[in-house]
Amino acid sequence: MSGHLLSLTLAGPFVAAVVVFLLPQSARLAIRLASLAGALVPAATSAVILSRYDVARGGFQLEEHLPLIPRLGVSWHLGADGIAVALLVLTALIHVTSVCTSWSLKSREKEFFLFVALLVTGVYGVFVSLDLFLFFLFYELAVLPMYVLIGIWGSSMDVPGRGPFGGLFKKVGVGLKEYGAMKLTLYLLAGSAFILVGIFVLWVQGGSTFDYVALSRVTFAGASGRTLFLLFYVGFGVLAGIWPFHTWSPDGHAAAPAAGSMMHAGVLMKLGAYGVLRVGFGLLPAAAADLAWLVGLVAVINIVYGALGAGWQKDIKYLIAYSSVSHMGVVMLGMATLNAAGITGSVYQMVAHGIMTALFFTLVNLVYDISHLRDMTRMGGFAHAMPALATFFVIAGLSSLGLPGLAGFVAELLVFLGAWTSAHPWWLVPGVLGAFITALYVLRAVRTIFLGQAPPADLHLRDARGAEWATCLLLGGALVVLGVWPKLLLDPIGAGVGELLTRLGR
Repeated sequence: MSGHLLSLTLAGPFVAAVVVFLLPQSARLAIRLASLAGALVPAATSAVILSRYDVARGGFQLEEHLPLIPRLGVSWHLGADGIAVALLVLTALIHVTSVCTSWSLKSREKEFFLFVALLVTGVYGVFVSLDLFLFFLFYELAVLPMYVLIGIWGSSMDVPGRGPFGGLFKKVGVGLKEYGAMKLTLYLLAGSAFILVGIFVLWVQGGSTFDYVALSRVTFAGASGRTLFLLFYVGFGVLAGIWPFHTWSPDGHAAAPAAGSMMHAGVLMKLGAYGVLRVGFGLLPAAAADLAWLVGLVAVINIVYGALGAGWQKDIKYLIAYSSVSHMGVVMLGMATLNAAGITGSVYQMVAHGIMTALFFTLVNLVYDISHLRDMTRMGGFAHAMPALATFFVIAGLSSLGLPGLAGFVAELLVFLGAWTSAHPWWLVPGVLGAFITALYVLRAVRTIFLGQAPPADLHLRDARGAEWATCLLLGGALVVLGVWPKLLLDPIGAGVGELLTRLGR
């Protein structure tokens, strides 16, 4: 069994999807229990993988290799280094909590849990694939279900009407969920086209193989290498929310249902960053070093632009969505530093932000479900009726602004140290400015939503209960644990980053 831990991790949510598909719509409890089992199995295997990963040996471990289409160089090649191990743990946590959050769903539960399970199967597959053909298949499997999740279970509000997309959809008269789903899908499919072209060129120039390990021994240098890097940077960067291709992200987040927002911001955006790091930096190190200045420049624009955008919002979902754009800029900035501190901080920020933003969206959706309000200017004093939700919101907010003792602090400290010691130390200035603006909008949100006089009784506010408590405790507790015991993930991440730095010649 230990030799197939990665396949078992993939099988958990996939088997759950098959079981849910076979169950009748009326078997509501069985559907939920199958979905929960499909989340707990990979959570258990991810914990075992983390405990068994040999940090001293480093590199890809637990490899599985089975030729599938030898003539095309396609094989079932799985493996996980320290970076992938950390992201498996993140995915497991977000998957379990998203199932808990959706426990009380009362509309087309069968289809909902089926698509969530398929989406998570794709996410696990991307993190453990060492074959680019499988990698791309799992990438598409992870991205496409989000269209259905937003389009059916999303928020039916007015389209904002900003930009050509917004203006067109507003004239057509569709709701926010159709607009957000369509915009997300168009952007991500365009990004996938860039990735597909890049993988095909790698296959042709790399000796007709999709094997990651074999391709990592091939040198793709010069203008050809830089063009390939740009294809992967833009293709994966769209999903990571890099400026100026980020505009699908706020509308997609705002329109998505609770579990959709959690998976979307907590895990899917990390797929984009992981793709840039694994394929762009891992297979094209010379081109990555040549174009690191561009990655860093766009990253600092992301940080400041996203933070200013968040500070401008009145809709609490849009505020969290723009803050994700800013925090993903921190992820990309860490990569651009090309040093151990920066890249380690980048991966740690993927984990920290994934947990933090999942907690944020859980809380925001709970507040909306209870009060039917998303406009912060109409809120106030909610902590009187929601003390637990207010406490967890403060924990997520303090991690977001980088308070010591929480996961966000460790990540941002490492990235900023990396920026200071990189070839472009000026990156530290917009990075710190973004952290300062983050502190302002987080504190404003806490004051506007939760502080002040008690709200009127006719709002019928209540606090978290049942599965809602479990979700908040798991996510909030994880932020604290990773803040006070960063060694838990820093050691495996460091082992994976060490291998990458060797390829980058650092």
